[in-house]
Amino acid sequence: MKQLPSYRILENLSKQAKDRHLASLFGDDTNRFEEFNVKLPGLILDYSKQNLTAEDRQSLLNLAEEAKLTEWIEKLFTGEKINHTEGRAAGHTFLRDLADPKAEVSEQWAKMEELVERVHTKQLRGYSGKAITDVVNIGVGGSDLGPLMVTHALKGVRSPLAPELHFVSTLDGKQLQRLLKNLSAETTLFIIASKSFTTIDTLSLAKTAREWVESFSPTQAGTMQHFIGVSTNAPMMQEWGLLPEHQLLFWEWVGGRFSLWSTIGLTIALQQGMQGFKAFLQGAHEIDVHFRTTPFKDNVAVMLGLISVWNINFLNLAGQAILPYDSRLKYLASYLEQLVMESNGKHVSRSGEMIDYRTCPILWGEVGPNAQHAFYQLMHQGTERVMSDFILYAEASGKSERHTFHHHLNIANCLAQSRALMVGKTDDDPNKDYPGGQVSNTLLFDKLDAKHLGMMIALYEHSVFVQSVIWDINPFDQWGVELGKKIALEIFQKIEAKDTEGLDSSTQGILQSIWKTQNEN
Repeated sequence: MKQLPSYRILENLSKQAKDRHLASLFGDDTNRFEEFNVKLPGLILDYSKQNLTAEDRQSLLNLAEEAKLTEWIEKLFTGEKINHTEGRAAGHTFLRDLADPKAEVSEQWAKMEELVERVHTKQLRGYSGKAITDVVNIGVGGSDLGPLMVTHALKGVRSPLAPELHFVSTLDGKQLQRLLKNLSAETTLFIIASKSFTTIDTLSLAKTAREWVESFSPTQAGTMQHFIGVSTNAPMMQEWGLLPEHQLLFWEWVGGRFSLWSTIGLTIALQQGMQGFKAFLQGAHEIDVHFRTTPFKDNVAVMLGLISVWNINFLNLAGQAILPYDSRLKYLASYLEQLVMESNGKHVSRSGEMIDYRTCPILWGEVGPNAQHAFYQLMHQGTERVMSDFILYAEASGKSERHTFHHHLNIANCLAQSRALMVGKTDDDPNKDYPGGQVSNTLLFDKLDAKHLGMMIALYEHSVFVQSVIWDINPFDQWGVELGKKIALEIFQKIEAKDTEGLDSSTQGILQSIWKTQNEN
């Protein structure tokens, strides 16, 4: 990135930006919003509250051209192996093209639709002949965060035929055990969601679930009626004992954090029906087309990505807050933490060289009203400069006068906070002084439904890709995740053998303390 001609220009421009107060940009231009927003059907990105001038923006657009962003976008959509460290394409966008799907994708959609139909029509029955009423998704990372976030967000518009959905991801067992106490083995279906079908966390939880069903079911055949597998690894699903008609596939070219668009999204389809799931895909596809075909200045994903580069690399902002003003998006920040930080938390360029610039924000967030009474204090009066994304919906979640009242109050809170962070407030009492100057985007969607949620997720995916191109990194591998898994297995084997030889003194000391406590109790 530093070798690109516009980098030096942006460095110089950033010196001016650091010396000006964000609010002054509105004083200089009372119609600033008109110049610094991007619109498409169902969505507005307002980035007027960024510390950014038209000259700054043009230099960012030049930087994108110099980084060959257009070529990289085409590589993404044409299926080139841009995940070069694993020799794979990043093909999640193929899953969203319903007009021209791959043959193998169509085959799995048909199989998934059949399973959804069987559950919805009470034809999928357990060992005792009773219909399935509850579905438990067992998975970690991308096999949990995406489906959990989406199904929670869309719970209010679920199909009347949908089963109750539950999600289990923690290996300590308490989450699953608490859940099983309130479920009936006769009417519970488990989805084992694992890309490799070798993840020890997921398989351990699945084994516990199978033992629970087996304690009630009189036959093995009856037990397996209660399990569906979703994986790229058909042989391992077969070895586990899953029925052929209960095995759904996806592919190595679908990364885990992008897998909610694949059969990993089975819980979404169970909740929304296959038609609702396809509306979710369609919303994402509309963003795909927009991202691929729209000039950069009018491209929502490109501008969102370039603004982050400006803030991170030129204004030295390390933190990013995700602030949805809708309780239905309770799990959005957790989902985006994985999408953003697992994708771009890299320190090596595509050519294998160490990088000497930031490549990823530290991202966190919370539903806005809760956040106002938690970490907004840091944003208003702390020593950290933070960039924020406010997310808002034009339509209320209900039609009643009370719904409208609460929605208007919610809008007022959101707009008040973004304005207060921008303008600040001076006071003779330093304890009551607000510096202001905190930058933010506002993403305004028409409503929260499957289509618009698909649009939002795809928008963030592509903004992350834009950042990766500018930073010259591979956003589709995650080697940093693998080391911890490997060491965890080694330590687990040490625990089973009650052996600490070869471990560091800290790990030895903690294990010895655990064993002492266990022996005493």
